Amino acid sequence: MVLRAFILFFLFLGCNVAQAALFGDSETHEQLEALRTKVLELEARMQRTEEVFMGQSLIELHSQAEALKDEMGKLRGQLEVLENENRSLRKQQKDFYLDLDNRLRQIEPGAASSSVSSSEVSVPPSSPTTADSRSTAPGTAAILQLPDTAQRNRYDAAYALFKDGDYSGAIAGFENFLSQYPQSALAPAAAYWVGNAHYAMRNFDKAISAQQRLIETYPDSSKVPDGLLNMASSQVEIGQKAAARKTLENLIENHPATEAAEKARRRLGSLK
Repeated sequence: MVLRAFILFFLFLGCNVAQAALFGDSETHEQLEALRTKVLELEARMQRTEEVFMGQSLIELHSQAEALKDEMGKLRGQLEVLENENRSLRKQQKDFYLDLDNRLRQIEPGAASSSVSSSEVSVPPSSPTTADSRSTAPGTAAILQLPDTAQRNRYDAAYALFKDGDYSGAIAGFENFLSQYPQSALAPAAAYWVGNAHYAMRNFDKAISAQQRLIETYPDSSKVPDGLLNMASSQVEIGQKAAARKTLENLIENHPATEAAEKARRRLGSLK
C-alpha cells in the first residue's frame, strides 16, 4: 500500500510538472514575441536616428566644405595679391636701378658715341691714359685707361644681364671684366654694379664688400658717392644702423654737392 501510494504520488507530481511546463512554454513564447517586437521597434528607432544623424552630418560636412572653399578662395586671392606685389616690387626695383644709372650717366662729365655712355668713364683729368700705367694701389687714385671696343662690348654684355634681372650673370660678367681690365675707365662702374646686383639679390654683406672695393680701389670715381649710399642701405638691411649713419655722414662730408649726398641727408633724418 505504501509503495502504491508513493507511485501514485510521483505520477501526480509528474502530471503537475508537465502541466506547469506546458503553461510555462506558452508564456515564454509570448515573452519572446514581445521581445522580438521591442527589438524591431528599437531597430526602427535606431535606423531613424541614424538617418537623422547622417542627415545632420551631411549638412555639417557640406557647411565645412563650403567654409573651406571660402577660405581657399581668400587664400588664393591673397596669394594673387602677393604675387602681383612681388612682380610690382621687382619692376620698381629694376626701374630704380635703370633710373639711377641714367641719372649717373647724365651728371658725369664727358660724351661718347658708343653704346656705353662716357659717364661710366671716370678718368681724372691729370691722369695719363697710356698703356704704361697699369698698377693701382688701394686707397690711391686709380690711373685708368679709356676703354676700347672690346672692353665696351664686355661691359655692355654684363650690364644687359643686369637690366634683364639676371643679377648672378651680371655679377659674373662684371667680375670677369674687373679681372681682365682692372685699369679700364669702366672698371669703377663695373665694381659699382657688382654691389648693386648683390643688393638686388639681398646679399647685403657681399654688397657692402663690393662697394668697399670700389671706394678703396677707385676713390676718385664719380661712382663712389652712390656706392656709399648703397652701402648704407645694405647696412640698414642687416640691422647695422650705427654703421649706416656713419657711412651717410661720411658721404655728406666728402661728397657734399652730389645727389647721393642730398639723399643721404634725407635718410639721416629718418634713421634712428
